[in-house]
Amino acid sequence: MTSHTYKFEPDNYILKLPDSMHLGDVAGIAIDKNDNVYLFNRGNNPVVVLDANGKLLRAWGHGLFKSPHGAHIGFDDCIYLTDNGDHTLRKFTLKGKLLLEIGIPGKSSDFMSGVPFCGCTHSALSPDGNIFISDGYGNAAIHEFDPNGKHLKSWGEPGTGAGQFNLPHNICCDPDGWIYVADRENSRIQIFNQKGHYEKQLGNIHRPSGLAITPGSNPDLIVGELASYLEGNKHFPNLGPFLSIINNQDELLFRLGGGGVAGLLGGQFVSPHSIAHDSKGNLYVGDVAETDWKQVFGDKKKPKVIRRFQKLKCSGDWRT
Repeated sequence: MTSHTYKFEPDNYILKLPDSMHLGDVAGIAIDKNDNVYLFNRGNNPVVVLDANGKLLRAWGHGLFKSPHGAHIGFDDCIYLTDNGDHTLRKFTLKGKLLLEIGIPGKSSDFMSGVPFCGCTHSALSPDGNIFISDGYGNAAIHEFDPNGKHLKSWGEPGTGAGQFNLPHNICCDPDGWIYVADRENSRIQIFNQKGHYEKQLGNIHRPSGLAITPGSNPDLIVGELASYLEGNKHFPNLGPFLSIINNQDELLFRLGGGGVAGLLGGQFVSPHSIAHDSKGNLYVGDVAETDWKQVFGDKKKPKVIRRFQKLKCSGDWRT
């Protein structure tokens, strides 16, 4: 298999927001077919929509969300937003009209029950329109629903074996129906067919948090890797935070970032939590900067600049 060669560089993408608009942690990010950017964030405007030049187009979602977490736009031109704080997945038009709600707001299933939802994290749309939802903060499961929100099946359990999870944090689905799950605390990506049968796993990554895939069949995987916050190894090099691209043969094609916790002080990322790409192949990375900075440094240190949103330019076309 021929591997695509990637090259990216930081792009000075400036957000043109009014002073009254606080943009919090960008937990989820999605891009529509017109290259408009949707920031699902933890500020006072949960969904902030920008054009490719950073100009504010609109904001919506006020009062609807407890803890924004995951966002993706499906082939149906709708945006799917996962809220791990109130255990719901909601489907909206791109203008913010609610079309579907899965889960009961504020009501969690039992811890590690395998029943939807207990801290759900992200969603993906299959080629036939079914909705797959990763359920990771209080569960270790993937759930499938039909386009009307009817629960079809679930799979997964806590553990380190094939088909087991330790915080399934992100999920993608390619045009052939293969499902890619960022199994974060197992430091791997597991791949399943559309029926939920385990196919393989990809390793050589550290705490995959953000996840996106390149277009077409046999995609490459774009991964946001977190640093370690454990006292014993939080200063180790080569453990992130990274933006990495790997193929499904587990080969590293590109990597940016690094430096461990020490690198947070001047690095590209703090916590690359969400990833999306536009029609030109540019990458957008949502950074859960405020939350993770406090987890590492507490209130004693403050960053001079938190790059909550980083765009990286690609030198060539995506491989299809």
